[in-house]
Amino acid sequence: MSAIDEDIVREYFEQNGFLVRQVRKYQVQARKKTGDEEIDLIVYNPAWQRGARRPDFFLFSNELPFIHRAVVSVKPWHTDVFSPGMLKSSPEIFRFLEENVLKQATRFFPGPSEEEADDLTKILVLPSLPTAEPFRSQSVELLKQRGVDAIISFRAMLLDLLDKIEINRSYGKSDTLQVMRILKNYDLLKDTQLDMFPDRPAAPVRRAKSPMASAVNPP
Repeated sequence: MSAIDEDIVREYFEQNGFLVRQVRKYQVQARKKTGDEEIDLIVYNPAWQRGARRPDFFLFSNELPFIHRAVVSVKPWHTDVFSPGMLKSSPEIFRFLEENVLKQATRFFPGPSEEEADDLTKILVLPSLPTAEPFRSQSVELLKQRGVDAIISFRAMLLDLLDKIEINRSYGKSDTLQVMRILKNYDLLKDTQLDMFPDRPAAPVRRAKSPMASAVNPP
């Protein structure tokens, strides 16, 4: 996994008020991961209020206040769609849900009271689900059956970050936000508000007149 993928997830949760911890700084390649090595990020919401409802399965920023503690698995397979067939043939997607992994995750949080003991939300970050039915519903059902509590897409996170980034600020402490700010400043990223109007006609392209043309055809 590239560091930029986890950085996007980290920035997303931090921008929404969460405390985020990256459990490890190294990659495991030549052996099976231990329980804590299956954890990509753990997040904690200090503003969570007791008695809050459970978050929806599809996470967006308006659902984040209902998350207290969560273990996050990041699957940045950006060119893939998490179809039913893929989910059935890729057991590594669900390893962060194993009992020994979740047991390791709980030790990173303050000791909860009895009523908070089972509020650890298991979040899977993925590129996308199928758009066509019944494949989309089948994917959702498979994820829920395996124990995933919520999913969030990279697209949703990036759109949220772009909305929050201000081009007149320098994000010198975050390479990820700084790159996004520069791209937004030079209009290399489409304004997310335009997604609300997909059929909107493109604005006419302004062409600057050459000095000779201005001389021949003065305004």
